[in-house]
Amino acid sequence: MNNKKNTTMHPFIILLVALQLCTASYAFGQAANNNRKPNILLIIADDLSKTLPLYGDSTITTPGMDAVAKDGVVFERAYCTASSCTPSRASILTGKYPHQLAEGGNLHGFLPPEHENYTRILAENGYRVGLQGKGWGPGNYSAGGYTDNPAGKSYQNFETFMEDQPADVPFCFWIGSHDPHRPYSPELRERLGINSLKVKVPAWLPDDRLVHSDFLDYYAESKRFDQTVEKAIALLKEKGIYEQTLIVITSDNGMPFPRVKANAYDMSTNIPLIIGWGGNFMKGNRLEELVSLVDLAPTFLSAAGLEVPKSMVGQSLLDLLKTGESTQQRAAVFSERERHAYVRAGNLGYPMRAIRTDRFLYINNLRPDRWPAGDPENTESNRFFGDIDDGPTKQLLLKNENDPTYEKFRLWSLDKRPAEELYDLEKDPDQLKNLAKDPSYDKIRRELAERLMEWRKSTKDTVTETSEPFDNYPFYGEIPNRL
Repeated sequence: MNNKKNTTMHPFIILLVALQLCTASYAFGQAANNNRKPNILLIIADDLSKTLPLYGDSTITTPGMDAVAKDGVVFERAYCTASSCTPSRASILTGKYPHQLAEGGNLHGFLPPEHENYTRILAENGYRVGLQGKGWGPGNYSAGGYTDNPAGKSYQNFETFMEDQPADVPFCFWIGSHDPHRPYSPELRERLGINSLKVKVPAWLPDDRLVHSDFLDYYAESKRFDQTVEKAIALLKEKGIYEQTLIVITSDNGMPFPRVKANAYDMSTNIPLIIGWGGNFMKGNRLEELVSLVDLAPTFLSAAGLEVPKSMVGQSLLDLLKTGESTQQRAAVFSERERHAYVRAGNLGYPMRAIRTDRFLYINNLRPDRWPAGDPENTESNRFFGDIDDGPTKQLLLKNENDPTYEKFRLWSLDKRPAEELYDLEKDPDQLKNLAKDPSYDKIRRELAERLMEWRKSTKDTVTETSEPFDNYPFYGEIPNRL
């Protein structure tokens, strides 16, 4: 009799062991994904307001942004620090306000190298960093000691960058679209099939056929920006890294129309902000908290598990994104402006400082003797009132200077402004009625003026009644032939 035991394993046992091994392998993979630093992708528009379906404007469809919003978080009240390309982008990079950046606070300036930059910090900590399109700028980054754009080394596109991306190295990439910045081409809206769409013209602009046409061109480029988003998301999914990528979609400032870009009103600074990161955030959440683009650098560094430099005044949004609550909730956001284009005699700027609370917007125009849109008798830079980008809407206001029908629109966009502006956004969402001299709002005006001054002091604002250093910083843009 053979007493040797049968060593053949029962099929059920084999299956059980295999399942356990698979489960362990899956758990290990998940742990590896959870522990690995996320990829970071910033997709930034150039002059895009919240004129999107996500914010109630159904003029065009935006499936790319909608898809990220469905998987992530939409911010209702996100604000740029300056409604001007260069300083706004500098704030995104450094986590600081423009007036803290010296030459970096002007359009066509440079970014001084002593300011910490999130892309540089990430590169020093194992990230591969790159850029497509418009990064920091316009300006002269080499004057600040940079050999590449402060946003990263430039690549032809995101696809080219990803061709050489190692699987075990996290990346930080900046997609800088030029849409919907002027100039516009009517052929684009024809190609996209949005020629016959009806648009709602803002109350501060004339409801005119030419303005409608101008807005259709703007919407066409906004649509093309969304196609850029779609293309990037498709590539992430194709590579199997969509869930491991922190995606931020935003704009540097508001749309390039009179009384919007290069101003401090809500349409100028309240920009789209959509953030997604796989299953790390509350999907489909919409947040009403006041946040600023100065918060992006600390958010990126926190997501990468890195310490946020004390020099950065922004605050990480990670807790807010994950839980919908924050221990550092803001009571207000701040914005500003210094020199935009070369549009005043002596290359002077138009300094503004503004505080935006839940209900009120208070603006301090620090040099009310100057023209906010640029000198009216100027120049070769965007022609007259040169801080307004040239286009059909601007030309309509200029050509009808003697027509009383257009008088109020010209005053809102082109005229000088008082030192103080105060708006009750519950009653006046378009900010057309200045309440700064209304006695019933005097207490609120004084309180906001004090809070604004406290912020300026705490952030070491160097502009005073007698000092304006930003007027003296070098200008690297096109200098007009005559002023």
